[in-house]
Amino acid sequence: MNRPPPDPHAEFEERLRFEMLLTELSARFVSVTSQSIDGEIVEAQRQIVEALDLDRSVLGQLQGDAGFVITHSWYRRGLETLPPSAVKNLPWWASIIARGEVVCVARIDDLPEEAVREKEVGRRFGLLSNATFPLKVGGKVIGAMSFGTMHRERDWPAAIVSRLQLFVEMIGSTIARTRAEGATREALDEVRRLRDQLQRENLYLQQEVKAVRGHHLGLVGQSAALRHVLEQVEQVAATNSSVLLIGETGTGKELIASAIHELSPRASRPMVRVSCVAIPETLIESELFGREKGAYTGALSRQVGRFEVAHGSTLFLDEVGELPLEVQAKLLRVLEEKRVERLGSPKSITVDVRIIAATNRDLEKAIRERRFRDDLYYRLNVFPIRMPPLRDRPDDIPLLIQSFVNEFAKSFGKCIESIDKESIDALQRYTWPGNIRELRNTVERAMILASGPRLFISPPSVSSNDETASLLLSDTKREHLRSVLEMTGWRVRGKDGAAEILGLKPTTLDSMMIRLGITPKGKRRDE
Repeated sequence: MNRPPPDPHAEFEERLRFEMLLTELSARFVSVTSQSIDGEIVEAQRQIVEALDLDRSVLGQLQGDAGFVITHSWYRRGLETLPPSAVKNLPWWASIIARGEVVCVARIDDLPEEAVREKEVGRRFGLLSNATFPLKVGGKVIGAMSFGTMHRERDWPAAIVSRLQLFVEMIGSTIARTRAEGATREALDEVRRLRDQLQRENLYLQQEVKAVRGHHLGLVGQSAALRHVLEQVEQVAATNSSVLLIGETGTGKELIASAIHELSPRASRPMVRVSCVAIPETLIESELFGREKGAYTGALSRQVGRFEVAHGSTLFLDEVGELPLEVQAKLLRVLEEKRVERLGSPKSITVDVRIIAATNRDLEKAIRERRFRDDLYYRLNVFPIRMPPLRDRPDDIPLLIQSFVNEFAKSFGKCIESIDKESIDALQRYTWPGNIRELRNTVERAMILASGPRLFISPPSVSSNDETASLLLSDTKREHLRSVLEMTGWRVRGKDGAAEILGLKPTTLDSMMIRLGITPKGKRRDE
């Protein structure tokens, strides 16, 4: 039977809905009692089957000499249920489950030749695709839970499989707790940990959905410089090595970090992002490593750090060069020991995190000036990737312009049939101090002003009022700062503000504007 090719957007939406359902179920199972557990398991099976467009779910438990006995199941209306004898005498399936392994098949015929009995039972009861997970408590297999389809074949994406496995583990912990209520505190803690993990990852998945829907920026270009970067991405993605992305602001370092994560074995988990420059120095430590309630004045609640959230995934540290020295020391210790301690807690928590760091600063210079630790630099600089500035990628500028025009034409409801060739030539000659971010802003401004099918784009103004351009360094700096400020409408702070484009702190840019006497034309500094 031919299956249609998977729709990535549909798969992503299905995954998000499923994550939200698991978050709800995990919260519900924390309070399940021995009196309500049977009904709650069957209800959970129903919700999962319907959420993933499956047909049935069966839970069987090992009961002494009787072997696997079906204890909980849910089928769509009109489907034939499996009789208790159907799970007897399945030697290949039983051996796999006994080893604690997961069995997922998109087609029953994909089972190996030795699974003769399993194929026979599947065909007899109309089972087309199936995924079976061992039910374990304390490392011991006590049963298995399966999910299957009877109306269509389907693949089992790694992200869905990992979440189903986590759900089955939670069911196992709940069964153990209800078997001996009052003596299973450790199992209860495990359920809470799984619930917290699902909730944290669901939050980041929702943020990822917003990013995907709101910004369709891709890795656009065909230049040799970009191809070299992508080759490096492919080389390092499959490893767990730390990566240091070095480049000017606006060159796409975060996009490259996302590409490395998506090509890595950790891609089934969301990448966690931290902007080291956007978080105040007084809060960055608790954001990274977490805190306990009352750890310091104003810590009114417990907070899980980004390292814990990124357990088993990738942590992207943007502008890592802005970290305070004391936080650098703690970060180094976490990278070496792979353990974190929340503020206010002596307990260590093991974390498995892959680090991708990015900076637009010269870290070697910062080391010489004692503003960055050399040992942390060597720990992060395992595989450096230098991002080429846009001025070194002139051949990519037409492609980027077309990409941005398509994006804004759709969002603005405008029809652009052609782009002025002289405009493209002028944009290729411009030096782009703000790189791709500045180019995008320039195209967006032109699209707002566009009134016809032909688009004209003016490069950012870098001219002065003087008839002859000054070669003094201060004048050059003044005019560059003024051009960026004019591009942002004299907005210094916030996303896409002049400070962000220039890679400066807002307070630093304020000081430079005062020192160089920079004001909007026609205004005095004190106005």
